[in-house]
Amino acid sequence: MATPDDKTQPALPAESTIARASADLLEHLADKLGARASVQAVYGEPVTSGNITVIPIAEIAYGFGGGVGRDTTAAKNGEGGGGGGGAAARPRGFIVIKDGTAVYKPVRDPWVSIVVPLAACAAGMAAARLARRWAKRA
Repeated sequence: MATPDDKTQPALPAESTIARASADLLEHLADKLGARASVQAVYGEPVTSGNITVIPIAEIAYGFGGGVGRDTTAAKNGEGGGGGGGAAARPRGFIVIKDGTAVYKPVRDPWVSIVVPLAACAAGMAAARLARRWAKRA
């Protein structure tokens, strides 16, 4: 049976308060980030001009984490809590609706247009050097 002086028994109301505060923080982060990382934040609203409508397409990713802590030793009495999150939104393309026909147009990543040819060139040069070294040895 625990005595009133026994500090090893955790106080349940305090732990549930910490957990509730942490959950509230994560909910608040999710609401704030969700409002900012959206198609409208990446492109804006769909645009209609004449008989053409353009609808933006974006990729949106979210990540959240949280923690709660409490030191229940007799020498120390600590509390904790925390949380964090992030969101990212990238343009992926758009849909053009014209004369009742919808066509998807992707947005190309400029790095792919630059890095892939440069990597292929570098790999070709390295392969040529290796082939010359092997030919000299043989």
